[in-house]
Amino acid sequence: MAFTTTLLAWSIIDFGRNMGLDLKNAVKAVKWSTDYLLKATAKPGMVYVQVGDAHSDHSCWERPEDMDTLRTVYKIDTSHPGSDVAGETAAALAAASIVFRSRDPAYSRMLLNRAVTVFNFADKHRGAYSSNLQSAVCPFYCDVNGYQDELLWGAAWLHKASRKRVYREYIVKNEVVLRAGDTINEFGWDNKHAGINVLVSKEVLTGKADYFESFKQNADGFICSLLPGISHPQVQYSPGGLIFKAGGSNMQHVTSLSFLLLAYSNYLSHANKVVPCGERSASPALLKQLAKRQVDYILGDNPLGISYMVGYGGRFPQRIHHRASSLPSVKAHPAGIGCKEGSRYYSSPNPNPNILVGAVVGGPNVSDAFPDSRPHFQESEPTTYINAPLVGLLAFFSAHP
Repeated sequence: MAFTTTLLAWSIIDFGRNMGLDLKNAVKAVKWSTDYLLKATAKPGMVYVQVGDAHSDHSCWERPEDMDTLRTVYKIDTSHPGSDVAGETAAALAAASIVFRSRDPAYSRMLLNRAVTVFNFADKHRGAYSSNLQSAVCPFYCDVNGYQDELLWGAAWLHKASRKRVYREYIVKNEVVLRAGDTINEFGWDNKHAGINVLVSKEVLTGKADYFESFKQNADGFICSLLPGISHPQVQYSPGGLIFKAGGSNMQHVTSLSFLLLAYSNYLSHANKVVPCGERSASPALLKQLAKRQVDYILGDNPLGISYMVGYGGRFPQRIHHRASSLPSVKAHPAGIGCKEGSRYYSSPNPNPNILVGAVVGGPNVSDAFPDSRPHFQESEPTTYINAPLVGLLAFFSAHP
């Protein structure tokens, strides 16, 4: 949720001017989330990070109105740290403080002050939250990638929001975190590497921050690794042209990496720069074209002619892995549906009765095939962290078709 918030805020910061009448909805979505994050961080030295027992929730297929699974509350604190989840929460609050700076200065200050407090807690009491909440979060939300990148990501957003030297020095001092070559083109809720490099590079490209030069070199390397025709072990393209990375829910990689392509393209444009990639170079126009190709694929320009955004286009996923969408509504079926009673809807071949308009699902496999089946959750489950980066992309391309 915190990563979703950070990416929604970044979308508004970079592409809000392209959102038209939808800008107010995007801002409202950020505030809904930051109001929650403020409550979750209200006690010093503590962050509430999860409500609900993941194991009991995953063993039931029932409507939100009927949920009777455990609502256990899980927290991290000074003796059970979680620098990754706290670092991302600090990033979300700091990024959102920029969104509200001119809209609601008092709220913006509150967000920034809380971001500072949460970041200090994350940095002082170091550890991965899934080490301390192993049984609660694994195997569903484990942190596989360590917490150092989230600390650097939190510091990068605090630097952008506050302009304080202490964060600049923190970023320079901890840059070593990003030297692992395998993670150059990773960006998502569990891995911030490419995002940090692109975010920090903006300052180098505006000519203000030579001390961040290594981040720009990393960002350039990230861009080069995504160019079609350059073989990179971590990035493949499907025959139909979709970015593909191994692991669950591929569309999260497609939207987040495409967002970075577009953001970096804009930073390069303003600086009148290109990315050197060996014998070729990547222009800002090429980066935009690559990002647009991904967005077009998501919306239906693909071998199956199917839009992976529910409710958009003539053909879209009908059997998404989403409880409220797949079970009959309370209006259609007033009686309760128990934990295991929902299983027949889960395994039914019928389309979902409730259309979750706008949700983007995990998407097709590496050969462009899509099963459109609830049990194939990697392909059919929608998530907020798939949708959030797409908000900025759609805003930009709707204004620049």
